[in-house]
Amino acid sequence: MGRYSRVSFLIVGLLIFPAVLFAQFNNNTSSPYSRYGLGDLHSYSFGRTTAMGGASLASRNNLQINSSNPASYTAIDSLNFLFEFGLQGNFSTYKTNESKLKTNDINFNYFSMAFRITDWMATSIGLQPYSDVGYQVLVNDTHENIGDFQNNYYGTGTISKAYIGVAVEPVKNISVGMNVNYLFGNLSRNSELAFAGAGFYAVQRYSTLRMRDFSVDFGLQATLPLKDNKELIFAAVFANQPEYTTLYSDIILKNTYYGTSYDQDTLFHQEETKSSIQFPYTLGGGISFRKKDVYEINFDYFHQNWSQSTFFGEESTFLTDLNKFAIGAEWIPDKYSIRSALNRIAYRAGFRYEQTYHSFDGYQINDFGISFGVGVPLYHSASTINIGAEIGRRGTKDNNLVLQNYAKVNLSVNLHDLWFMQRKID
Repeated sequence: MGRYSRVSFLIVGLLIFPAVLFAQFNNNTSSPYSRYGLGDLHSYSFGRTTAMGGASLASRNNLQINSSNPASYTAIDSLNFLFEFGLQGNFSTYKTNESKLKTNDINFNYFSMAFRITDWMATSIGLQPYSDVGYQVLVNDTHENIGDFQNNYYGTGTISKAYIGVAVEPVKNISVGMNVNYLFGNLSRNSELAFAGAGFYAVQRYSTLRMRDFSVDFGLQATLPLKDNKELIFAAVFANQPEYTTLYSDIILKNTYYGTSYDQDTLFHQEETKSSIQFPYTLGGGISFRKKDVYEINFDYFHQNWSQSTFFGEESTFLTDLNKFAIGAEWIPDKYSIRSALNRIAYRAGFRYEQTYHSFDGYQINDFGISFGVGVPLYHSASTINIGAEIGRRGTKDNNLVLQNYAKVNLSVNLHDLWFMQRKID
């Protein structure tokens, strides 16, 4: 692929980047659980492994980007340049013992690029969401002395992660990597109390959190070659309790109408104040067994101790430790078939079980999903369109909690080009 292909890559990048950047400030959730902590945390996997239960920590692929473990970047071939972007749609039904709600959230998800720097070093750059807040909860109640009243809780926002990563191979079959991350974004959480009876003040509270700071995470992959072109890959990732700078503001108002007159007063006002959030340490491990260009089986375990994290110097009563287990597989009947396009397709499936970081009165919110998908190679190209879907369930209707049944659809486009080839004839 030549000069015109490279121009196409740049045009696609210029078009996609503003769209993805805009998406980072438009939440991709409607979950009431996003009211707590940093909201709904995004998966660490990209398009290909999303259809494999998200199991990706030990995955090494020379034509796909895997930012979940920075050590994977050295799997990219020396002449390859990869550019990838993805979209995600979430279709959910939320149920309680008293009500039911259906929501649809569709948005751009991420973009990333990766390439080799030297024979022993590779890099990747990207932008992806870290967490989303997007909810509205109406609670109607009554009091014997004041009558009916309503609480309206609503919030929105996104924390995004921009990263640049590098990986090296100090010795054969051993790769170590590092991602330098920059987290940024705004989260707003608001509440309004209104009374049905005349003469009562309505009360509103508007809180805003802005985050901005750097952190570093590390990865390792070790490959054990086996017979018949098979490999066993062991992986680990680690991040040590990064602390992020935050700017927090809060205001509480009361107001009421008397016929045509309006009375408002400020009960509390905290101007934007600098503070911090200490994230949990992260530890993950994975195993991958594969036969190159034929099949791959991955298993992940991922842990974050959110119970020890602090928000403005205090631990949250709604957060607990996150544990995730994922297993996934990919099979390609005949990657280089010239007779059947179906044989060149990568078929994928996986399972994920997650003990989320949300906990209410000792009841931890669990999430599990079954995923499947395909990777369709473009004609006469190493580029790929990845299509994946996940069906799952989060939470429960017991103990006055919320049950979420969901279907997620993921579409990613992975574009490939040869950018560093010295041509004798053009």
